Amino acid sequence: MADEKVADPGPLGLAGFAMTTFCLSSANANLWHGAGVAAALSLAFFYGGIAQLLAGMMEFIRKNTFAALAFTSYGAFWLSLYALANFQKALGANGSAGVFLLGWTIFTAYMMIAAVKVNTAVLTVFVLLFITFIFLTWGNWGAFGAHANIVKIGGWTGLATAAAAWYASAAGVINATHGRVLLPVGPRS
Repeated sequence: MADEKVADPGPLGLAGFAMTTFCLSSANANLWHGAGVAAALSLAFFYGGIAQLLAGMMEFIRKNTFAALAFTSYGAFWLSLYALANFQKALGANGSAGVFLLGWTIFTAYMMIAAVKVNTAVLTVFVLLFITFIFLTWGNWGAFGAHANIVKIGGWTGLATAAAAWYASAAGVINATHGRVLLPVGPRS
């Protein structure tokens, strides 16, 4: 193992992404009658946003281009979603959520292609996230997000995305802590 300047920030970035995705997706799936929105927006700023952004910066130090771009970008996603909801008051009001999500769908598509070279656990996160973004973009397209049932499907696929990200995070921290593979992540291509 190479001498690392910082500990592996991957489990932190994945955990921040997973928990924030879980809360927002639970709201999108209409679990708990929308109770996940306030939790998701708080997490979007701190855990999904700032913590993930810091994980991305540490990945730059480790010279891991894929993880640096992924964590920094999705940290910025959560921070910008927080801003869109709280400063612009624009979620769903004028179709801006659909346009916002379309950009992230495109970004996630090419990150999914790159994830083929990481491992099966990370690839699973990106495949599920891509599917989630397709449904959320479709469900939020147009003024007032007229496709509530499509958003709900996006919520359920988002919950699967969160579960996959938590697994990848758990594998990273548990395997490193125990010094052996207890949770397999699949082969690298």
